[in-house]
Amino acid sequence: MTALRAHVVLRDRDVDVELVVGADECVALVGPNGAGKSTVVEAIAGLLRIDAGGIQVAGRSVDDGRRAVPSHRRRVGLVTQRPELFPDRSVAGNVGYGPRAAGLGGREARLRSDTALSAVDALALADRAPATLSGGQAQRVAIARALAADPAVLLLDEPTSALDVEARDDVRAALRAAVVGRPSILVTHDPIEVVALASRVVVIEHGRVVEQGPTDRVLGRPTSAFGAAFSGLVLVVGTATSRGIALPGGGELVSATHTGPPGRAVQAAYHPTAAVVTRDGAGPERTVRGLEPRDGLVRVRTDDLVADVTIATATRLALTRGDTVHVAVDPAELDVSAR
Repeated sequence: MTALRAHVVLRDRDVDVELVVGADECVALVGPNGAGKSTVVEAIAGLLRIDAGGIQVAGRSVDDGRRAVPSHRRRVGLVTQRPELFPDRSVAGNVGYGPRAAGLGGREARLRSDTALSAVDALALADRAPATLSGGQAQRVAIARALAADPAVLLLDEPTSALDVEARDDVRAALRAAVVGRPSILVTHDPIEVVALASRVVVIEHGRVVEQGPTDRVLGRPTSAFGAAFSGLVLVVGTATSRGIALPGGGELVSATHTGPPGRAVQAAYHPTAAVVTRDGAGPERTVRGLEPRDGLVRVRTDDLVADVTIATATRLALTRGDTVHVAVDPAELDVSAR
């Protein structure tokens, strides 16, 4: 069953994106800054009017480009980077606001509030004032507030990006409880959140969908440049050989699992730690274009190949920009697929 079907067209922002979300599916929306992710979310939430296309929530049209249902009547829950809690209401009052606005009595609204707060492990905060909450606590309350309104679709727009590292784990646990069995869209720059929460990934670049599929496939075998960068992989293109891939810059990378016919256009993905850099060993010959510190390693960049080597290796090789090196990739770590 489809919970959300959206075709968002905003001409002035050059956005034309189609999305479908299943009844129990969490879809991660990823892409570079300015790609249009938040624009899509705001249109679904009713904060922006679309120019064309259409948005259906639970089978009901809420915007067809001519007429739009107000945001508060769409049954769409929205959690953004900032909690934006009402400062003059208690936590329970904030969470119960949606049910009360929908016409429920005080007792039933409080029951909804308690249930939602329990789901995100924040019931103990019910009588607190928002000003007394930490950033992580306030964001958990914001998630509970969205849940208490019984949304048909839950929209999560970078919900942990404004939090410190310690608070993120608690909020991620709350998000995990919130999306289970509930149609959701998650906008994030964090691969950990995608792996933990999303069953499917949609990659947006320049206002268009450039890649989509199950989370393990998109992160493990990306076909877009951003998908590869997001997952931490290196993506190279070339021509299939009997053993792997021939690169435009010269040389060949071998794959242990490649079985495709030679001559066709292919791409290959690998993690930078699977690459080996030597002065005169195996692998394509390349010129070092950059050296960057990276999580206790040194990232060696060439025109197309990237390798993460230990500091000891970089020191032993005395690597500097402009040096000629050979870059090989473990065949078992190289995934080759058709373009």
